[in-house]
Amino acid sequence: MKIICIGRNYTKHIEELQNERPDEPVVFLKPDSAILLKQHPFVIPEFSDDIHHEVEIIVRINKVGKYIDAKFAPNYYDEIGLGIDFTARDLQAKLKEKGLPWEKAKAFDGSAVIGNFLSKKEFSSVENINFELKNNGNTVQKGNTSHMLWKIDELISYVSQFFTLKIGDIIFTGTPEGVAPVKPNDLLEGFIEDQKLFRIQVK
Repeated sequence: MKIICIGRNYTKHIEELQNERPDEPVVFLKPDSAILLKQHPFVIPEFSDDIHHEVEIIVRINKVGKYIDAKFAPNYYDEIGLGIDFTARDLQAKLKEKGLPWEKAKAFDGSAVIGNFLSKKEFSSVENINFELKNNGNTVQKGNTSHMLWKIDELISYVSQFFTLKIGDIIFTGTPEGVAPVKPNDLLEGFIEDQKLFRIQVK
């Protein structure tokens, strides 16, 4: 399986990092070794002093597809989940300055939290889903899929032009504003509507 991530998909997040608004989705990949194992803490890596949380709606592909039309994209997933794209912001800044790829800052071991999934049928529309991240009980990120520049079905269509989507592939759909550093002993909890989908201890 592969993890396909979308960057800069929420306007306010683009603004908070002072990035340019893209003309098309920003895409990068994480290897399966980036997945944080269930029941394991997130350990801050030695190579960064500025690891940020980025909470994101995620979808899991349920059948093989290539060049998928957006109107058929709903046939390729039946679950909605929540995850974290941990980012070494200090390392990413250095890479961006040199025009280099982001993988060292985005795809390191344990950098992808994949929480539980909910049936798509639980939502009246996948384009109106509330989600949030709490750190030590305080809400630090809050978003709604209606604020995405490119909606879930559009993203599936777009990335399928470049990568054959296979069963089990995960798409991270971008993060809203509020990204911030994590510290040892932080407790991160992710919610879709009122349902808790993950709980991560930081060490």
